[in-house]
Amino acid sequence: MVSKNQIKLISSLQQKKYRVANQLFFAEGVKVIQELLQSNFELEHLYTIQNDFEEVEASKRTLISEADLKKISALATPNTCLAVFKIPAEKKIIESGLILALDSVRDPGNLGTILRLCDWFGIKQLLCSKDAVDIYNPKVVQATMGSIARVNVNYIDLNVFISQSKLAVFGTFMDGENIYKTDLPEEGIVIMGNEANGISQELEKSINNRLTIPRFGDIQKTESLNVATATAIILSEFRRG
Repeated sequence: MVSKNQIKLISSLQQKKYRVANQLFFAEGVKVIQELLQSNFELEHLYTIQNDFEEVEASKRTLISEADLKKISALATPNTCLAVFKIPAEKKIIESGLILALDSVRDPGNLGTILRLCDWFGIKQLLCSKDAVDIYNPKVVQATMGSIARVNVNYIDLNVFISQSKLAVFGTFMDGENIYKTDLPEEGIVIMGNEANGISQELEKSINNRLTIPRFGDIQKTESLNVATATAIILSEFRRG
């Protein structure tokens, strides 16, 4: 059984200010939770409607009803389990290889998908501007499908970092160089912009390599690609090159 205080605490973790205050976040679903249990994330407590997760010590595992799970879940249709984890301290930035940077990406689904793409393409370092959506937002955690455990994420002042970095900086623009005809290096920083406004004007000043994904449609009226879709194409080309 889950207590009223536990319900109140877990429900509050849907908001960033309470995640920060308690240094906790939660994940839902067997796959995501198993991935996190096998990583360096520290489990606070697990709530499940089934007699599973036998590897978790009894003191940190509670069998609850579907009704109670619905009270603490952030999903319209709750899964079978929810686990609360401690938020770890940010690790040092890995300033080598290919780095992905997100400028004011606000949609949880986009950030979660981009994290999975980083995991898939072997991008070890993801940098987010301070106004980007929180990585521990329940919707982000859900969308990562466990990749949150394998990518180093830091929230920083991108303008300061980019201006001081010695790596080549690439940005995506409508008027950039055709990415399919560009020689791409193995090292560098790739910046993806906000869903509606693209890369900020201030950050644009520090970008010395402008790239674009060309449109091939006959009418060419599509204004832009979804940022997660564009990221998949960009990372694929960098790895192929």
